[in-house]
Amino acid sequence: MTTSPRQLPAGPARIEYLKVQNFRALRDVELKDLTPMTVLLGPNGSGKSTVFDVFAFLSDCFESGLRRAWDRRGRARELKTRGSEGPLSIEIKYREPGYPLITYHLAVDERHGAPVVVEEWLRWTRGRGGKPFRFLDYREGRGQAVSGELPDAQDRRIDVPLKSSDLLAVNALGQFAEHPRVAALRDFITGWHVSYLSADSARGQPEAGPQERLSRSGDNLANVIQHLAERHGDRLEAIFQSLRRRVPRVERVLAEPMADGRLLLQIKDAPFNHPVMARFASDGTLKMLAYLVLLHDPLPPPFIGIEEPENFLHPRLLPELAEECRQSTEQTQLMVTTHSPFFLNALRAEEVRVLWRDEAGYTQAERAADLPGVRDFIQHGALLGHLWMEGHFGVGDPLVNQGAASLPLHRG
Repeated sequence: MTTSPRQLPAGPARIEYLKVQNFRALRDVELKDLTPMTVLLGPNGSGKSTVFDVFAFLSDCFESGLRRAWDRRGRARELKTRGSEGPLSIEIKYREPGYPLITYHLAVDERHGAPVVVEEWLRWTRGRGGKPFRFLDYREGRGQAVSGELPDAQDRRIDVPLKSSDLLAVNALGQFAEHPRVAALRDFITGWHVSYLSADSARGQPEAGPQERLSRSGDNLANVIQHLAERHGDRLEAIFQSLRRRVPRVERVLAEPMADGRLLLQIKDAPFNHPVMARFASDGTLKMLAYLVLLHDPLPPPFIGIEEPENFLHPRLLPELAEECRQSTEQTQLMVTTHSPFFLNALRAEEVRVLWRDEAGYTQAERAADLPGVRDFIQHGALLGHLWMEGHFGVGDPLVNQGAASLPLHRG
């Protein structure tokens, strides 16, 4: 490849493939041909939240370290699939604009109560017909990496031992300029936003001061509103316009510093002179505001995960929210979990993965577009949400016995 980095096309990196083994109920799950927006559908306990947590786990590993991410989830006792042999492994294939498809593989196991990186590697294939090669390859803290903007199979591999076997090589080497492709992956993963938005958290009164990025819980919503008001007034006005279409009479949202140094978030209704403090606003209003702030971020995260956006929102607002999610994928990639047929009605069959548990208790996944009869129904004008509610998917229906799980239920 002779393309200069300065000539590479702009755009976000995209995850195209995910494979997970031995992660709770995900004994062996593979998601191919991921779309810019991927929606996970299925009954309670099917594994939706577990797939969601795979991304949160990777993000935590890079932000806080493997040991903390491992311990926070109950270590191997709770993380690894019951009765499984071998390590927990995660493999993603992603594409940066202008570069070949890159595969990142991470396998983790536990020894003496502590996590160990059994295997970690980065691989790509250069040119048509080229053989794939690993330009980073580590096992238990020891391994090699190839430097360079466009590493080649013929390049010299450098031994760079890590201080501990629970350190991620990508996280360690990605901090150095001589490993730009490793650094790009590190920046990509640390930039993910796996959201667990809470209306109660958004009601808080944080310390004053603008912040660019919404937190996972949304507890700094007032700070982000302050930042947008100071630096991106047009973007904030667009958010207000979208909010007004969904919440009647809302005029604007204010984030005002108080005498004690905290921020007071207030919502101004058009008919009244005085705004209402966020602590008295409805859950739905705050959740919708937080989603709009996240989706209209001037510098959006490369990947956004949203769990069950339908909670606290009127069902008729969900199709428009789904379309707004799709529009945001011009600058980011989304993964959404849902139980809502109203949200589902606005989606394409290629965007939806149906999850269910098999007779052994393990999660299975299938594209809605590949389920028997679904394409024919859609060609005749049927909507996905209606098909799902009427039982036409054949899987992922909580009222249909698809095999009692013989393993203890994991959170899903």
